[in-house]
Amino acid sequence: MERAVYDKNILKDFTIRFCRIIEKHTDYIIVSGFVAIASGRVRGTEDIDMFIKKLPKNKFIEFHNDLINNYFVCMQSDEPEEIYDSYLNENLSVRYTLNDMPLPEMEIKFPADDLDLYQFDIKTKLPQTGLDLWFSSINMNIAFKEEYLKSQKDIEDALHLRKFYAEMIDEKEIIKIKKMIREYKLK
Repeated sequence: MERAVYDKNILKDFTIRFCRIIEKHTDYIIVSGFVAIASGRVRGTEDIDMFIKKLPKNKFIEFHNDLINNYFVCMQSDEPEEIYDSYLNENLSVRYTLNDMPLPEMEIKFPADDLDLYQFDIKTKLPQTGLDLWFSSINMNIAFKEEYLKSQKDIEDALHLRKFYAEMIDEKEIIKIKKMIREYKLK
């Protein structure tokens, strides 16, 4: 099956719509490729990656039902208890789409370790994107793309972020985060 790759405006509209719902229920941060795309990098993607602060099951069910009432659907299950117990609580991600569009997808996950939680401590809004949304820090994104993900696309994303946000780059912070990545993710 060939999958479509959505343009930046569709991704932005989808992300704003999803975030307006989630921010009523918990904290979130957008991570990875969409940070580069929202910052002007021209490349395709099918999904937006997001961490959400862990919710008690009853609050997650409220959040899930709010998404359903706003025309989102979960790709893994229709049952919020199953989504919570079998996926999110097991450190697995779940994907939501709009029910009339299979793409793009919002991939959400609970933080799995102290490094994931640290991202919430240093989250940021990036006015350069034109979006009033929470993103993981530029230094965090660069560190993950250079130290952990390392694909050609991720290296190009990191280079773009280094150029676009040159005044925000803190090499000491990037080194610190890379050390944490080796400790928590590359054991």
